[in-house]
Amino acid sequence: MKDKRILFVSSEVVPYLPETELASTAFNVAKNAHSKGVQTRIFMPRYGVINERRHQLHEVIRLSGMNLVVNDMDMPLIIKVASIPKERMQVYFIDNEEYFKRKAVFTDEDDQLFEDNDERAIFFAKGVIETVKKLNWAPDIIHVHGWMASLLPLYLKEFYKEEPLFTESKIVTSLYNNPFEGTLNETLSEKVKFDNISDQKIEIIKTPSFINILKSAIENSDAIIHGSETISEELTSFLDEKDIPVLEYQTEDLKENYLNFYADLISVD
Repeated sequence: MKDKRILFVSSEVVPYLPETELASTAFNVAKNAHSKGVQTRIFMPRYGVINERRHQLHEVIRLSGMNLVVNDMDMPLIIKVASIPKERMQVYFIDNEEYFKRKAVFTDEDDQLFEDNDERAIFFAKGVIETVKKLNWAPDIIHVHGWMASLLPLYLKEFYKEEPLFTESKIVTSLYNNPFEGTLNETLSEKVKFDNISDQKIEIIKTPSFINILKSAIENSDAIIHGSETISEELTSFLDEKDIPVLEYQTEDLKENYLNFYADLISVD
């Protein structure tokens, strides 16, 4: 895997957010790959709870400045970057004043999902892809962690399907046991449809629940990893119907097994 390129896209990454199974796994797998000579890039949203001064985030002017269209609205994209201390790993942050300035991650002070989490997910997916295009950095593996990042496979396979930079990229999605209650904004599917994504592809997210968003990610991924020991039965049943490689939950040698899984995917024509 030395000199291969892996793009890690996660809704949470330590040390920028509190330690969770998802945030820790995304960081540790990327760190291990980086230590083995793999070229890595990590992308996450720049939530308002992230202390920019403490973590030394700074805006990358040459990457910022474009507008992304979300539901027929032009939304400015700001790109910030930081280096994880001691690791020499760069983390890119997708930022926008309207979507990510608030001092919270997914929910308000009453623990209710933000009404615009659907648009934040669309903006994040598009922001990652457009930034990687500007970097002209073609990843061999794109590894997705967390439901906020789970529209990325759909957009790569549909909206950006003619983009040559990602022609050879293999999409891996990790499934975690971190559900949210209820659904995202019910208009999510219409907003995705605005991007000329087919009715067939958006049917599964017409009810934008945690399960359905991840089903969409599974449907548009080349491989799946069980990031948590326990995964929803509905998701595992859905996955059983798909003819794609699956890495079961790893209790030992997690990092090495992930690297071997990536290598096997890349070797498949």
